[in-house]
Amino acid sequence: MVEILSQEEIEALLASLSGAEETAPSPPTGMPGAAPATGLGKAERRAPIAYEVYDFRRPDKFSKDQLRTMQMLHETFARLFSSNLAAYLRAPVHIDLISVEQIPYDEYIRAITNSLINIFSMQPLSGQALLEIEFDVVISMIDRLLGGPGTVVKRAQTALTDIERPLVENVVDRALGSLRTAWEGIVNFIPVREGMETSAQFVQIVPPNDIVVSILFEIRVGETHGAMSLCIPYLLLKPILSKLSAQRWFSGSKRASSQHTALLAQQLQRTSVPLVAVLGHARLMLRQVLELKEGDIILLSRRIHEPIDLMIGNRVKFRARPGTRGKQVVVQIESIVANESTSSSSRSTPPPA
Repeated sequence: MVEILSQEEIEALLASLSGAEETAPSPPTGMPGAAPATGLGKAERRAPIAYEVYDFRRPDKFSKDQLRTMQMLHETFARLFSSNLAAYLRAPVHIDLISVEQIPYDEYIRAITNSLINIFSMQPLSGQALLEIEFDVVISMIDRLLGGPGTVVKRAQTALTDIERPLVENVVDRALGSLRTAWEGIVNFIPVREGMETSAQFVQIVPPNDIVVSILFEIRVGETHGAMSLCIPYLLLKPILSKLSAQRWFSGSKRASSQHTALLAQQLQRTSVPLVAVLGHARLMLRQVLELKEGDIILLSRRIHEPIDLMIGNRVKFRARPGTRGKQVVVQIESIVANESTSSSSRSTPPPA
């Protein structure tokens, strides 16, 4: 049977609910310490409710710390790519990071008007990303690579010719290489270029409502400037979201730096350097040099029992003694020279022969 509350029970229940919402009761009016009557109702005495606007069409997939980490990553990318591209084009190149934001994919695509869109993957991460460069900047790069001053010529068609396409692919490959280097502190991936389009309507890497990270740059090549952007979907970065923190990036950068130092040292150890053994010096007049013939003997500044200098570049690094091994002329190192920038030219030389 359903229990029906009496009027007294209902009023007691309402009183208990309203008492929980109110603060401590104030003393009656007229008593010492009583506050003056204000006439405010219960609703007016409540604290304002804190809220923030949330757009369900643009849900936040990335935290502020993750976006800040990606900002630092792509500032490094901009610096690496600008120096790489400047050496390739032999022209001043400046790339500045403008913004990093998360937006729906269709909003990113609608903002592209006259650009070259490059589709690439970031293996082993699953999915595709975009590198978009404004077409005027691409034309300026092509003109410089073909020997021109970087003039931008307006064209009715944006399709690249068979000669222009390999040149642009080289530029894109350099950009992807710089992107890989910038991300090494977070994740090691191999960027693979998979396609190139000049019309945004033919590019569909994720559903229209999916969230992507849009990284906008301003690129200046000589006197030409335009926009460049990266589009990385949330689904592609989802497996590594836990690594997108500033602390992780700094620690990864230090680790990558130590790895690069060890790799650089290993590469330098296999570098060939010329080693010159200086038997001695002699000073002759030009007339004497012209009169030299086979069998003549030239008196050198060094005696037979004295060690000779071994030089690397223009610096004496070792003292050695000459000899033979079989049919080969060899030297045997006897000591290491600490600081001596030149050979024994300062030693006394014999008088002209």
